[in-house]
Amino acid sequence: MIHRPRFDPPPHIYPPDEWNLIEKRYMPALLEQGETMFALGNGYLGMRGCFEEGGPIGQNGTFINGFYESWPIVYPEDAYGLATAGQTIVNVTDSKIIKLYVDDEPFWLPHGNARSFDRRLNMKSGTLDREILWETPAGKQVSITSRRLVSFEHRHVAAISYEVTLLNAAAPVVLSSEMIANEPAPRRANYDPRQAKVFVEKVLNHRMSYAKEQRIVLCHATNKSGLIVACAIDHRLETTSRVTWNTKYTPDAGQAVATIDAEPGCPITLMKYMVYHTSQTAPPEEMCARAERTLDRAVAAGFPALLSGQEQYMNDFWQRSDVKVITNPARAKASTTAVQQAIRFNLFHVLQASARAENTGVPAKGLTGAAYEGHYFWDSEIYVLPFLTYTAPRIAKNLLRFRHGMLDKARERARQLNQRGAMYPWRTINGEEASAYYAAGTAQYHINADIMYALKKYIQATDEEEFLFDEGVEMLVETARLWRSLGYYSPRKGEQFSIHCVTGPDEYNTVVDNNVYTNLMARENLLYAAETVERVKQRRPDLYTALVHKTRLESSEVTEWKQAADRMYVPYDERLKINPQDDHFLEQEPWDFDRTPADKYPLLLYFHPLTIYRHQVIKQADLVLAMFLLGHEFDPDLKRRNFAFYDPITTGDSSLSACIQSIMAAEVDEMDKALEYAKAATLMDLGDVAGNVKDGCHIAAMGGVWMVLVYGFAGMRDYNGELCFWPSLPEVFHCVRFNLIFKGQTLEVDVGHEVTHYTLKSGKGLTIRHEGQVIELSPGTPSVQQPNGRPSKDVSLPKRA
Repeated sequence: MIHRPRFDPPPHIYPPDEWNLIEKRYMPALLEQGETMFALGNGYLGMRGCFEEGGPIGQNGTFINGFYESWPIVYPEDAYGLATAGQTIVNVTDSKIIKLYVDDEPFWLPHGNARSFDRRLNMKSGTLDREILWETPAGKQVSITSRRLVSFEHRHVAAISYEVTLLNAAAPVVLSSEMIANEPAPRRANYDPRQAKVFVEKVLNHRMSYAKEQRIVLCHATNKSGLIVACAIDHRLETTSRVTWNTKYTPDAGQAVATIDAEPGCPITLMKYMVYHTSQTAPPEEMCARAERTLDRAVAAGFPALLSGQEQYMNDFWQRSDVKVITNPARAKASTTAVQQAIRFNLFHVLQASARAENTGVPAKGLTGAAYEGHYFWDSEIYVLPFLTYTAPRIAKNLLRFRHGMLDKARERARQLNQRGAMYPWRTINGEEASAYYAAGTAQYHINADIMYALKKYIQATDEEEFLFDEGVEMLVETARLWRSLGYYSPRKGEQFSIHCVTGPDEYNTVVDNNVYTNLMARENLLYAAETVERVKQRRPDLYTALVHKTRLESSEVTEWKQAADRMYVPYDERLKINPQDDHFLEQEPWDFDRTPADKYPLLLYFHPLTIYRHQVIKQADLVLAMFLLGHEFDPDLKRRNFAFYDPITTGDSSLSACIQSIMAAEVDEMDKALEYAKAATLMDLGDVAGNVKDGCHIAAMGGVWMVLVYGFAGMRDYNGELCFWPSLPEVFHCVRFNLIFKGQTLEVDVGHEVTHYTLKSGKGLTIRHEGQVIELSPGTPSVQQPNGRPSKDVSLPKRA
């Protein structure tokens, strides 16, 4: 039996609420999971959901996207071209600490008598809220209310409102607001290659530190990467009671202590403002000045203004990005409220990982944890960019532009691999390859095509030809060159273009020949490159001349790209009538799932790689992913046969798999499986399906939740820049409704069982297809209603001749 993880979170932990993830009691057994799930971030700055009081802590973390330390990769047996330097995101200065003392007794959750407890991730306001009623050993009751935000509007700013009220007696109260750099990292309890490197040595080195009244500024720099970070905090305290302040600092820490003679019924409200700035070139003095200027503005605006800006940002986000569902109570085990909560939890964390990711990528864990070293993978382009392209195209463009900024290092990497063109790194922060295991890293050449695929989808959805001609075409030229130099015309394959020694998305089959996913995506890359170069030449001769000058492009190369694409080899087995995942996949021994106990998953933690590689077993959707991304390359019957063969041997050991399996199950009319996989994808973090949410959210899987709802159940396909819908709504849903931004226009789609409604909310006019039928939408007209359920569900387009 194939391993099937637990899908449901215990219902008593997080009560259903459409807009909040709520804890009703302190749960030490779920401490680390809570730190991930209640994390806040804006794509630039992220703070794990640790308690303000400085503990208890499982894995503390304050992260800045792209702020890393480098370290040498040491190989016992070295070889030419292997990656030489690793990069690991740094846990920077922790500034969120506010310790509370009443009658000189510390408030400490594990030992404190909390008469009531309510902590919630407020997804409507974009805040972390908490209310506690604490009774001290002396019987004094203390109300503690806090609200934390990491600002979307002001990317360098975070703030906390911390209110203390004595309810039944007077007492001295101390609030100690602290910041600390170089906190000791937790030791790994067990081996897991997905977790981050633990630095033994001190990572942040002191450059400057000083204090002014209740303001403290600390500035540090990394040893090897040469990055510098300035962190500054300031405070305002509102109370009618008498207050005294004492501020002190060291090279690695700062403390602003307020002592208050508190009276019952008189609130004490501390507003703490936190600012972070980073650079690779600016001196410490300038960094500290930047931090202080930002801090001045935040303090002058005040916490209410920051909160108002946060709520406005969130309101705009949900108007563009929300997916609303109504469940069928006769069929669904979960309520509409619970399902809506789970969907919004996923979308909210994707927002937090990407909103202000400017001149950076989206780390695999966002900024909720240090796992995967804070690296950027192909996840962004294939799983996160679809959501952003259709709901926040400006952010999608930022991420694609970041890849263009990596191009010079990608060219250098291609030369190291003895290839032409450019080779994007499999995992990276600074643009250099950081994967020490080339078989499951560098060999995943498909990342080039993944990035170009995302570029094509973005251009088709936005019609932003200027970006394509200015930056996109250069990436297309260099990636196409890579494919042409990597493959060859094989005499054994009838002179078809073959690509050997590559690894597809499935990391349980590495360094293979003619991986179908890779070959088809390479073909898409080659054709789009040729098409775009020819468009630039025809429409903008000036830009074409500049492109030729910059890349030394020859016209014969374009002809070679088209020829390689037209003669691309795609394996097909005549006996089974399926596509083998690669040339030799069907020759391998099937994995014995019946004799693999559930506690031996994921396989990568319990079996030697060679054991896995010699078997028919799949970590994550590979050929099945190709059928989704390039569905027009497969006819419906072939899709069904491929899915029937590959689905039973896919372990789902990757969080990236369930969403794709759900989409394709829906397309081939296996709705029970589609719903099962959708549930697994949606609860990947909320239900801790993979058992490692403590290390950070699975951001790509969260993007995949949107894909399940839009591409899976609403049946959207966007081949060749045209929106088509073939709805497949499970019986547990009554309807699914969402908005799409397409070519600058806003389309509302409301999918039911019998009919689908399409409404053009803004724009001049839009043409779409519903189950093959052309629909013309106009502004200001009622929604167009179309019946669902045409007899033939063929979402493919005619195959290329």
